[in-house]
Amino acid sequence: MASLSASDPVAADLIATAHELADAARAAVLPWFRAASLSADNKQAGGFDPVTQADRAAEEAMRAVLARRRPHDGVTGEEFGDLAGTSGLRWVLDPVDGTRAFLSGAPTWGVLIAVADQAGPIFGVIDQPYIGERFWGGFGQSAMRGPMGEGDLGVRGARPLGDSILFTTFPEVGTKAEEAGFRAVAEQVQLVRYGMDCYAYALLAAGQIDLVIEAGLSDYDVQAPIAVIRAAGGIVTDWQGGPAHHGGRILAAAGAEQHAAALAILRQVPA
Repeated sequence: MASLSASDPVAADLIATAHELADAARAAVLPWFRAASLSADNKQAGGFDPVTQADRAAEEAMRAVLARRRPHDGVTGEEFGDLAGTSGLRWVLDPVDGTRAFLSGAPTWGVLIAVADQAGPIFGVIDQPYIGERFWGGFGQSAMRGPMGEGDLGVRGARPLGDSILFTTFPEVGTKAEEAGFRAVAEQVQLVRYGMDCYAYALLAAGQIDLVIEAGLSDYDVQAPIAVIRAAGGIVTDWQGGPAHHGGRILAAAGAEQHAAALAILRQVPA
């Protein structure tokens, strides 16, 4: 199904549904951003994994659209779990990727939407409602629109690791071993930036950066970025070079050269 063109009726309906989901999530989430009434519950004992009214409202809004437009598809969402389907397709939703940023008023969070078949994501959307930027890819499309207009996406292409820009969200990355692996790559690149959440993947697809390295992710964290980056000509694997759509350790790259150089380092990290 990933080989379908955007003009195919099945693909066209999936693309239209994905954009309607993003529109619904925008409407649900924006009233909560930087609102004095915003509060958070902690989902993680012994740590901090926040969920807010915005997370729940956005996912509920997207599930309502799917119940109307695509009732036979499965759904996986961060806040409300799995819903079985019969079509062979599954929507993978992260209503607010970067809830910590959302709580802090920083616009690096986003809404992640992917539709996947048995082989992985076939179309994805990364939407930043506050800035008004949307990035999408699949079925031969790779584009974005925002305050400056609409245009095609495209990665920077191959370049040496020493000339590369690397992003991640948390300086700790994951386990101590994973952090050490990340830092071994970071020591060789030109520039490292932190705290970017899903916006880092959007910037990679838009040709602004070269690498995103993260660990400990879930399927709903990565499936939309995978679809968008691949459609833009980039590469996304795990730290062994294998499929990454189930989450875990993620290496996204703008070209084969920097991907291979980073992968050679990350492959040494114990499982």
